[in-house]
Amino acid sequence: MKVSVVAPVADGVTADPVWMASFAQHLELCGFESIVVVEHTVLVTRYESVYPYDSSGRVGLAADCPIPDPLDLLAFLAGHTSRLGLATGVLVLPNHHPVVLAKRAATVDALSGGRLRLCVGVGWLKEELEACGAQFDNRGRRADEQLAVLRTLWADQPRGASFHGEFFDFDDVMCYPKPVAGQRLPVHIGGHSRAAARRAGRLGDGFQPLGVGGAELASLLAAMRDEASAAGRDPAALEISLGHLVTKIDAERAGALADQGADRIVLAMPPTTDIEQAKDMVSACAQRLSLAP
Repeated sequence: MKVSVVAPVADGVTADPVWMASFAQHLELCGFESIVVVEHTVLVTRYESVYPYDSSGRVGLAADCPIPDPLDLLAFLAGHTSRLGLATGVLVLPNHHPVVLAKRAATVDALSGGRLRLCVGVGWLKEELEACGAQFDNRGRRADEQLAVLRTLWADQPRGASFHGEFFDFDDVMCYPKPVAGQRLPVHIGGHSRAAARRAGRLGDGFQPLGVGGAELASLLAAMRDEASAAGRDPAALEISLGHLVTKIDAERAGALADQGADRIVLAMPPTTDIEQAKDMVSACAQRLSLAP
């Protein structure tokens, strides 16, 4: 079982270089597979959008919470670690032009020795997407096309890459460096909707439906597998990442997640600004899970 930890964001520590370097190095020392960083290009002081992961419908982040760009943050952390996987969770696709994103992701992956994993989603905060120049209502179709553009630009194209779609159009372009795995740089789909499950089955390398369990999770995983089969893909090749808490996960709970199909557990941290407290929490977690340093 792979075990990842999401860097705590609510208290603004992800913008503290000393804190984050120390945290990432400790995760690596404890034997965790990867660190996961979140994205909001902007937060807004007033919004009508409904946050889907809390019954209040409101996101638990202050609008002025420092949230670094995820790829820039992972590039920084790559320089302070040697083995730790580097993951987004999730990167909001509509906020990014895929040609620029392809170059940025490939650069981080190449310079880190192939340690990048993208987990992407279509976003829930309409006001954020509109501030980035994207339309909320067509974000699903646009995301499918963005994923195709990324794969096209990461592939080996000796004569240049071309793409002609609804949203993006180019001919004979060269994009280097390539990711270490080329067009197979892992891209997982985050979200808890059936549309996200189907997108993962059709286009992703994995699915990350955090905050979902029981019959709802089983239904989503079935939808993902059905879509993969319909697309001529092997459903068993897709990784499943399920969530839990650093402070509550243990071997028994990890086993229960594995029984639900998890290949990876993505652990959330309680908000904290105390780096020593954070290290103690992840050390205790690693010990409970018998992770090998």
